[in-house]
Amino acid sequence: MYDNKPNSLLRHIPPVDEVLKNPVIASLAKSAPRPLMLQAIRDTITQLREELTAGRLLVQPELQPRDFFMSLIVQRALDHARSQNRPNLRQVINATGVVLHTNLGRAVLGESARQAINNATSGYTNLEMDLATGKRGSRYAPVEQLLAQLTGAEAALVVNNNAAAVLLTLSTLARGREVIVSRGQLVEIGGSFRIPEVMAQSGSRLVEVGTTNKTYPTDYQRAITPETALLLHVHTSNYRIVGFTRETSIAELVELGQANKLPVISDLGSGSLIDLSVCGLPSEPTVQQVVKEGADVVTFSGDKLLGGPQAGIIVGQKVYIERMKKNPLTRAVRIDKFTVAALEATLREYIDPQTVWQHIPTLDMLAADINILKQRAESLAEKLTASVGGRALCTPVQTSSAVGGGAVPTTGLPSWGVEVAPRDITVFELAGKLREEEPAVIGRLQDDKLLMDVRTILPGQESALVKVLGGVLKGGASS
Repeated sequence: MYDNKPNSLLRHIPPVDEVLKNPVIASLAKSAPRPLMLQAIRDTITQLREELTAGRLLVQPELQPRDFFMSLIVQRALDHARSQNRPNLRQVINATGVVLHTNLGRAVLGESARQAINNATSGYTNLEMDLATGKRGSRYAPVEQLLAQLTGAEAALVVNNNAAAVLLTLSTLARGREVIVSRGQLVEIGGSFRIPEVMAQSGSRLVEVGTTNKTYPTDYQRAITPETALLLHVHTSNYRIVGFTRETSIAELVELGQANKLPVISDLGSGSLIDLSVCGLPSEPTVQQVVKEGADVVTFSGDKLLGGPQAGIIVGQKVYIERMKKNPLTRAVRIDKFTVAALEATLREYIDPQTVWQHIPTLDMLAADINILKQRAESLAEKLTASVGGRALCTPVQTSSAVGGGAVPTTGLPSWGVEVAPRDITVFELAGKLREEEPAVIGRLQDDKLLMDVRTILPGQESALVKVLGGVLKGGASS
């Protein structure tokens, strides 16, 4: 019989070296770095001592203390090491129905873009070399001509996101001068950054005109002074003002700008190169339309409706684009070779407007046939029901998806999904456990059920989803 007082039990805790020799720990030497495992064992022993001293840990009387502690340390250290050795950026099954989910990385890249990134990472590239001349080239060259061809603009430049595109444009063309914007277009973008703040950072001075719901061309005209650098139009892609409204159009601003010899800048935000009304979505202005209407510079995102990598794309008059290229800020916000590779591949898909829908995952999800979504939901419900073994009710249901990414905010897409109602745990516990799995599963919580919209579950992910959910509800790991 042993003394079960905490201070006496402490001497039975095995030392670090002894734990390292444990067969279970030793067998993982190749899969987990030794420093990581060593730190996990030390942390576990420290925690164990604290729990024992505080009386929060009771040794089972039928077990020898040393055997009990060894077993406990090994299990905890393994769990800790696995957690620490798992990448922080992990694959997620997006079952929310939000196609461009900002928290989940927005646009899923197409096969050609993924292959282009792989090619760019597996060896050297001609990122800044002109192979025809053997001299230094521009890293923007692979996408400049494509963007000009697709949008009708004279020139193009790409930076790391659309906020940077707006910042660079204003810093180059309006630093120290006034920029006129409608009050109804002073939007807040992701991460609580606001257009007025971006303008202030650029060194330009904001001049607000009109009211929240109505702005006329005359409002801009009255605000023009010798200090005015340009007229800025911001497309309200992430919200809508409805009812008694009046917005000054790009065409009206262009006419006004030409009369006053002022450039017109259009920030489209979630810019698209294709008419989305064929998906049942409200008609959004395409980049080509805005360029054709005469905007001198147009900025938009690469990772939203375009369906490419994160990027801020600037197209427009060559004279303005060339000035931006010479701005020192351009180097601070420039894109890397991975973005160049993925964006070029994505843009090439748009050359054929008939096949682009199948090759860009974002467009493919937005255009998904409702009948196919229903069939997928019914099939998934059957597989989930078989997997969970009565521990949850899995029902195919009609639902509504969202575009996401601040695009087309007022319109939902009719969709289908599966409602999962767990019997033995709460839906919040289920959602939490699914987030810890590999791959993690993210759905929507509503009406005490977990809804999984099949629109955003990618091809080939259903089997992993079934395995993960079945493992969680049966109380075991899926892997």
